[in-house]
Amino acid sequence: MATKVAFLGLGVMGFPMAGHLKAKGYDVIVYNRSAEKAKQWVEKHGGQSAATPAAAAKDCDFVMMCVGNDKDLLEVAGGKDGALSGMKKGAILVDHTTASADAARKIYADAKSKGISFIDAPVSGGQAGAENGKLTVMCGGDAEAFEKAKPVMDSYGKAVTLMGASGAGQLTKMVNQICIAGLVQALSEGIAFAEKAKLDPSLVLDVISKGAAQSWQMENRGKTMVERKFNFGFAVDWMRKDLGICLEEAKRNGAKLPVTEVVDQFYADVQKAGGNRFDTSSLITRL
Repeated sequence: MATKVAFLGLGVMGFPMAGHLKAKGYDVIVYNRSAEKAKQWVEKHGGQSAATPAAAAKDCDFVMMCVGNDKDLLEVAGGKDGALSGMKKGAILVDHTTASADAARKIYADAKSKGISFIDAPVSGGQAGAENGKLTVMCGGDAEAFEKAKPVMDSYGKAVTLMGASGAGQLTKMVNQICIAGLVQALSEGIAFAEKAKLDPSLVLDVISKGAAQSWQMENRGKTMVERKFNFGFAVDWMRKDLGICLEEAKRNGAKLPVTEVVDQFYADVQKAGGNRFDTSSLITRL
């Protein structure tokens, strides 16, 4: 009998991730806040949908989540009809939301008291990574639960790694977002400088991407930034949420994030100009 897996949250990431689980032969049941999205998923992939997280999670061996923020996460996991109220003992809850390490540790403790394992497992790789099943998954939690859940996550992850105890996955994702913020700003400044200098920016990117300036952002977003196309998945609103989490955590642990603080405010400028749903490479619009 196929392993039963629930997937809660069918946004730009969750929808294709749940699809990969179905394609790998898991018995998948989905939940989404707007039922229409769940209906679309079932029409496309088969499987079934449930009306609440608890109903979706019932009798499942694994429950995967990918929702918006701490508030959504705590509600979908631990609310009145949350996943934990429907899960059986010994099952494993895996959360792919980018949230705070605090929220992760809270759910870990709640789950443990019910005999359920919890892994915080935020992802990187964007919409394309989710669609191609090539996400990087950074995990926090107990090694035994991780080993059991890893084959499930391998359905959409090219690199699934245990980073440490509960919360370590979220802390690693913060490092990821801190690194991206500075890179996108530098790339924006470089392209804008090339344009002012009357160089062909696409040719410049071709040349410098073969040297030490090369990065994922340059390879995947450089040309689209030159074309001023900003419809590639990860929205400015989400990036600001993530950077807010990073800055909060830095206050707590004493890390200094001068560049991240500045870039966060630059993203605020993009929001003020109406670019909330633009992707993160839209930083160039400020220049």
